Amino acid sequence: MNVALVVLDTLRKDAFDAHFDWLPGARFENAYSTSHWTVPAHASLFAGKYASELGVYAGAQGLDCPEPVLPEIFLEGGYTTRAFSANVNISRPFDFHRGFDRFEGSWRLDALSSNVFDWDGFITETRDMGPERYAFALRDILLGDCDTVPSLKRGAFLKLRDLGMGRATRDDGATEALEFVRDTDFGDDEFLFVNLMEAHTPYSAPEEFRTVEPPELDGLRATLGSPDADPERIRQAYDDGVRYLADRYRAIFAELRESFDCVITLGDHGEALGEYGAWEHLCGLYPDVTRIPLCLWLADASDGDNGDQTAEMRDDPVSLLDVHRTVLDIADLDGDSRGRSLLDGSETGGEPERLVEYHGLTDRHRTALTRDGFDIEPLDTEMYGMAAADYYGWETPDGLHEVGEIAKPRERMDTLVNELNRRVVTDDVALSPAIEAQLRDLGYV
Repeated sequence: MNVALVVLDTLRKDAFDAHFDWLPGARFENAYSTSHWTVPAHASLFAGKYASELGVYAGAQGLDCPEPVLPEIFLEGGYTTRAFSANVNISRPFDFHRGFDRFEGSWRLDALSSNVFDWDGFITETRDMGPERYAFALRDILLGDCDTVPSLKRGAFLKLRDLGMGRATRDDGATEALEFVRDTDFGDDEFLFVNLMEAHTPYSAPEEFRTVEPPELDGLRATLGSPDADPERIRQAYDDGVRYLADRYRAIFAELRESFDCVITLGDHGEALGEYGAWEHLCGLYPDVTRIPLCLWLADASDGDNGDQTAEMRDDPVSLLDVHRTVLDIADLDGDSRGRSLLDGSETGGEPERLVEYHGLTDRHRTALTRDGFDIEPLDTEMYGMAAADYYGWETPDGLHEVGEIAKPRERMDTLVNELNRRVVTDDVALSPAIEAQLRDLGYV
């Protein structure tokens, strides 16, 4: 059994519906994340528990939980485990390479290799030196301990990117991911994880997909104040990126279905584009941030005219926790999980309520926003959301907001919160200049 798990990072459910109608498989109309941003959401997806139980949240972003994660379980079960990540948060410095035989990344992750010259740190430190600084960089590369050729290639890439040139500057990693899939000789019993970032800020689609120039957007500042760019331009730039993502993923999926028995396509979280005055996804638990696309394709379920299974639309509320359980069941592997299998149908096991967690701001955002005079109290607090059948409720500083109705929502949410077996972690991952530079470009620093 070959299983592929593909995360389309930051993809809104409505954008998925608009641009991924070609994707076959069972679609889950009411799927929710366990968090509002990448790191805790991926932790839940990998380990089958809420992020607060794993000790992975703002201020503790390393995947150092004692629970075995999916690739480790697959590896122990005799599978070959491979990954391609375009997200700096899902990388080796944050321990998301656990259990993978092969862990590759886009050009953003190439900069994080310990054996590649730290161009980002060097450029920051020598910004006022002028062009002659590159002679010093060349000296350090040739005489230092770093890998010479990769270091020179990295420097050339950065310069070409600044000039708007070079094949690798086309996108945020989707083309590299396609090459990774095409060039890999998949055998039997394979587990593959992929993260694609084309829907994420900076909303910079390749030229042929752009209908507007990519805007400058700082989601937290825009939420606490207002966006600097025209809101319609922001929304259109996001849509341009999603259209490009759909185009690239169509090619990637065509390759995957040739080698895999199961392909699960999902978002880790969505994106706020002005709804409720919010922007991006670091600012709260709004429905457009927590509701995610989820599509389950199984090769042996194909029965359509073109070899695809007839589309099944599922309305039962599901969570990233259920994806974790489903992946294990598909591969017939044992592992603890809070989730229920999506293979059982909407009636089996009932329709449990699921939490969504918000743990406040990171120290880096807290310091920067306070320094610039923002009142961060509305965003720097613990809050929760709850998804149930025909219902979603989420906390804000001014109370509980709801879509749909359910009896005693506050009591039911409090019950779920009180059942959490929290793991407290106080030490965050130390960020190198290279990591900070990449996270800053994505709005995380």
